[in-house]
Amino acid sequence: MPYSTLTLEIDARIATLMLARPEALNSMNREFWRELPQAITAIEAASDVRAVVLAAAGKHFCAGMDLSVFASPDPRMTGGEEGRRSEYIRRLVLKLQAIFSAFETLRMPVLAAIQGGCIGGALDMVCCADMRYCTRDAYFQVKETHLGMTADLGTLQRLPRLIPEGLARELAYTGRKLGADEALRCGLVNAVFEDQQALLEGVTAIARDIAAQSPLAVHGCKHMISYAREHALRDSLEYMAGWQAGMFRPQDMTLAMQAAATRSQPDYSALHPIDDSTL
Repeated sequence: MPYSTLTLEIDARIATLMLARPEALNSMNREFWRELPQAITAIEAASDVRAVVLAAAGKHFCAGMDLSVFASPDPRMTGGEEGRRSEYIRRLVLKLQAIFSAFETLRMPVLAAIQGGCIGGALDMVCCADMRYCTRDAYFQVKETHLGMTADLGTLQRLPRLIPEGLARELAYTGRKLGADEALRCGLVNAVFEDQQALLEGVTAIARDIAAQSPLAVHGCKHMISYAREHALRDSLEYMAGWQAGMFRPQDMTLAMQAAATRSQPDYSALHPIDDSTL
């Protein structure tokens, strides 16, 4: 389906989801918040997508929330009875959080390719990706602090799990920019590329390597790593045993060994998507 703030292309088992408002620094307007869940649903429903590249057009990855959202706020957030107003704001924040969290629950890995500024809500979003890569000129910023508010869509919860907590606190308390080299040193990004073209080529190559693996095995890896982040070691190991008992099948292993013996590429079956026809 057509989008006004995004583009979505699927080729060679890789979905490239591109923020496409470079004239507005890819800022997140109301249309973005409606279209992003639709695009994620389309990716989830695609029969054979095995990796997602989250990228952006233009000089900057994303400047965060569009000023138009603040200029014309929802009247339900600013007026009316206090209790109902507060309850509405809480549900709205939870809904926006869930839109980004959907990247974590996709069955396939999400690779964020970041150039220029990754500011405010954009940092909330890329913290949900499985891996992050950036250009030499990239920087990351918890901009909400400079606006007199607390970041509320996941940065404060996820960033301390990706980088040292003290550094995450410093970035949140000061709102300073974290440059590409420092992001690489602290582990926020996996690699730094010289320019945007090299970034997209490099990240797509990694996505292509992921797409060549068993989708069942990769999905299991993603699910288990995410589960372990939220649970104790003993619980995670026990859950892994249960997962393996239910999900382990020799078909993909047989294909892998046959391919290794013949020096060929195994052709793994796609996972079954859940779409409208499932219901």
